[in-house]
Amino acid sequence: MEWTGARYADTPTVEVDTWIDASVERVWELVSDIERMPAMSAELQSVTWQDAAARPALGARFTGRSKHRDLGEWETTSYIVEYEPPRVFGWAVQDPEHPAASWRFTLQPYDGGTRLSQWVRMGPGPSGLSFAIERMPEKEQKIVFVRLREFESGITATLEAIKQQAEAGGGAGV
Repeated sequence: MEWTGARYADTPTVEVDTWIDASVERVWELVSDIERMPAMSAELQSVTWQDAAARPALGARFTGRSKHRDLGEWETTSYIVEYEPPRVFGWAVQDPEHPAASWRFTLQPYDGGTRLSQWVRMGPGPSGLSFAIERMPEKEQKIVFVRLREFESGITATLEAIKQQAEAGGGAGV
């Protein structure tokens, strides 16, 4: 992936995918259960549904609490903006019209199993990262580059955890 020179205003993205030897339905069960995600993430600490929601649906909200060695601890509210079971699950962080970040899982049947991808886009709305950039504008490209690498590493680890859980029961028939 090419991120050198990327600026926050460019709304840079990261996407990672993997093949999983399990059915789309099995993988969907895992990716759409947001309360499982903290166990698969070094940064996300907890997730709580809002507005009496207990499951994903368009417009449903959840609060995530995160922790990062350099960025500290923070809490965000996310809005489900894409929900097409069992194919697409996406959410916008903070403001669905002008999000701090957007995230999406996409699932496709492939080669007897599932091709799972996770995608993230920075911005265009303000985030903790944009505040760091305001304090050190001369370091914007480096700040963005480092955060994109962290996203790529975190997504890769999340997809591997989902793969392991989905395949634990054995094969695409799971």
